[in-house]
Amino acid sequence: MALLRCPTCGRRFDTDDAAAMPFCSERCRLLDLGRWLNEDQGLPVYPDPEDEEEGFEAY
Repeated sequence: MALLRCPTCGRRFDTDDAAAMPFCSERCRLLDLGRWLNEDQGLPVYPDPEDEEEGFEAY
């Protein structure tokens, strides 16, 4: 029996009972998906210095 913490709500749950891994429930899985789709969550994007030097002339 392994216990994990749900990344959405923080609740601890047994991995054997979870159908929506790594979330504790389908509700938490859908809440997380909604955050990504609304762009409330995302991966950081760092500008490439080479792109800035070229400017918009390349496009």
